[in-house]
Amino acid sequence: MANREALRELQSRLAARLQAARSEGLAVSWLAIESAGRRLLLPLAQAGEIFSWTAPHSVPHARPWFLGVANLRGGLYGVADLAGFLAQEAHAPPPAARGEQALAEASLVVFNPALEVNAALLVDRLVGLRGADAFVHARPAAADGSAPAWQGAAYTDREGAAWQEIDLQAVSRHPGFLNIRA
Repeated sequence: MANREALRELQSRLAARLQAARSEGLAVSWLAIESAGRRLLLPLAQAGEIFSWTAPHSVPHARPWFLGVANLRGGLYGVADLAGFLAQEAHAPPPAARGEQALAEASLVVFNPALEVNAALLVDRLVGLRGADAFVHARPAAADGSAPAWQGAAYTDREGAAWQEIDLQAVSRHPGFLNIRA
């Protein structure tokens, strides 16, 4: 129960900082998350509200990464397992199933309403907000078309950890994300 309260407190702090960053124009650029062991950066302008894990209602005949539909603050959102979607797009094996404890620590990040898609991404862990000053090296996305359209620049932080930017707008328009039919 203490973990759940700590998670709610973290989500509240992040939501407040997100709102402050948007309204005050702070230099924060990304919401840093982890999903299946990968460190990912979601652009703040494309990310929306953050919710605690809410079990969605399953949808028959959907792809394994599409977890179902959830009611989040009165709106219906399709819930996608970000790690599962990324694995499918990379033609890699799907991530291991999460247990109850892992799901209790997971969060749902909805797409910004401006993207006009009612979708939420299941992420394993919220890391915090990051700006360009948090990284010592950046490598632009491959311009030769070898990388998916939603894959942005790659970054390395001061500790040497690799981070990958995910363009949520490109994800929301990607045929592989829009087609949930198995």
